[in-house]
Amino acid sequence: MTFLKKTVYGALAFGLTLVPTLAHAQWNAGINNASSAQLPGGTIVSIIRTGMNYLLAILGFIGIIAFVISGILYLTAAGDEKRAEKAKNAMTAAITGVIVALIGFVIIQAVNTFLQGSTTNF
Repeated sequence: MTFLKKTVYGALAFGLTLVPTLAHAQWNAGINNASSAQLPGGTIVSIIRTGMNYLLAILGFIGIIAFVISGILYLTAAGDEKRAEKAKNAMTAAITGVIVALIGFVIIQAVNTFLQGSTTNF
C-alpha cells in the first residue's frame, strides 16, 4: 500500500469515527431549539397518530357537510328525476367516502397493534 492510500484511508477512518461524535454533540442543542420553537414533542409515532386523529375529525366534518348538501339537493329537486338522481349519487359518494376512510383508519390501527404487540384498544 502506498503512502497516499494509507493517508486517505486513515483520514477516512478518523472522519467516520468523528462524525457520530459531532452529531451527538448537537443533539441537546436540537432538542432545546425544537422546544423553544414550540414544535411538537414526543415520538414520531405519536405525532403521526395525532395528525391522523385530526385528519379523521376533518374527514368526519367534511362527510357531514357533504351529506347535508346532498340532502338539500334532494329536497330542492322538486320532482325532477335528473336532479334527484344527482343528489342520490352525491349522498352515496359521501357515505362511501366516510366508510372507506374509517376502514382505512381501522386497518392502520390494527396493523399498528399487531406490529407493536400492545393492547387492542384503539
